[in-house]
Amino acid sequence: MKAESNREPVKVLDKGFVRLVDFMGGDQGVVDAARVSYGGASKGAEADRKLIGYLLKHSHMTPFEHAVFKFHVSAPIFVARQWFRHRFAAYNEVSFRYTEVKDYFYMPERWRGQDKKNKQGSSAAPELDQDALHGLFRTQVDGALAAYKKMLGMGVAREMARMVLPVNLYTEFYWTVNARSLMNFVALRADAHAQLEIQAYGEALARQFKDLMPWTYEAFLRDGWRGENPTIAAEKAALPSLQTAAK
Repeated sequence: MKAESNREPVKVLDKGFVRLVDFMGGDQGVVDAARVSYGGASKGAEADRKLIGYLLKHSHMTPFEHAVFKFHVSAPIFVARQWFRHRFAAYNEVSFRYTEVKDYFYMPERWRGQDKKNKQGSSAAPELDQDALHGLFRTQVDGALAAYKKMLGMGVAREMARMVLPVNLYTEFYWTVNARSLMNFVALRADAHAQLEIQAYGEALARQFKDLMPWTYEAFLRDGWRGENPTIAAEKAALPSLQTAAK
C-alpha cells in the first residue's frame, strides 16, 4: 500500500507542517510479516485485526517495522533537535550552508513561565507581559536576520553567517520511520510532559498514523499509550471494550 505523494500538508504551529510523502505496508504489512514466521496466510480482516492487537499487547514488535512512513517536516530548529534524538529513523535536512535563510521564524502566540515543579517544563503564566515579550523577541529576531544578511553582503560564507541566527528558525527535513518507531515518538512527544511545541507535531503524526493504520493505532491506544493528552485520552475512552469487540 502506497500513499499519494500529493497529500495536503498538515499545518503545525504558525508556519510549520507535516506532509506524508510516501507510505508502504500498513496494517496488512504488519500481519503478513507476523504470519510469515510460521508460513501462515491471512485469515480475514477480523482475525488480522486481532493479531495486531495480540502482537502489540505482548510486545512482539518486529512486525511493525515492516510498515514505513516518509514525511516531509517543517519545524523550528529547537523542535528538530529534540526530534532527532529519535535515532531509529532516516533523516535528511536542509543545509543552510547551501541555501540562504529567509524570514521563516517561529513566533509563539503566548509566552509561558518556568514550571515550579518540573525543572525542564513550562506552564501558563498570566502575569507575564505578553506584549513586551513579543516586542523584545521580534526585535531580537529581526536584528539577527539583518545581521545575517549584512554579513553575507560583506562576503561572509553562508556556513559562518548562519551562526548569528536563533533556534526558532524553521528547518525542513525528510523523516522515514517505521510504525514501531513512530509509536515510540507519539508515546513520548504527544504526551503532556513533552514541550508544547513538539507536542503539536506528535498530535499531527498521531492523526496521520490513525488514518493510515487504524488497526495498529487502536492496539496502540489499548496497550501502548501511557501518556497524558486530552485528545488521545478521549479516543482511548471511546474504544469498545474487548468483550464487546469480541462479540
